[in-house]
Amino acid sequence: MAVSIRLRREGAKNRPYYKVVVADSRSPREGRFIEIIGTYDPKKPGHNSTLKVDRAEYWMARGAQPSDTVRSLLKKSKKQDAPAPAAATPASAEPRPTPVIPPDTSAAAPEAT
Repeated sequence: MAVSIRLRREGAKNRPYYKVVVADSRSPREGRFIEIIGTYDPKKPGHNSTLKVDRAEYWMARGAQPSDTVRSLLKKSKKQDAPAPAAATPASAEPRPTPVIPPDTSAAAPEAT
């Protein structure tokens, strides 16, 4: 059985909404599927997809072939989930110890006349 990771179209006319599914490549676009692993809303600006990256990697390790669009969504999702590198923080951002200033004793002692 050839398995593919592809988009399943949902939504209304002129208002597309997709679910990312793992399906047998012989089944129709809106037909049977094995598992839903995410969503994609092309009309939404900014971050417009949710994907279970671990499940996609699981299926790809077992031979599933992602479509071009799904491959692009996975790449964006992995980039967004990656933590920022620690070397990118400047050295001046490190906290510096506060200097200890001894108390001023001249104002506390009364003058002797």
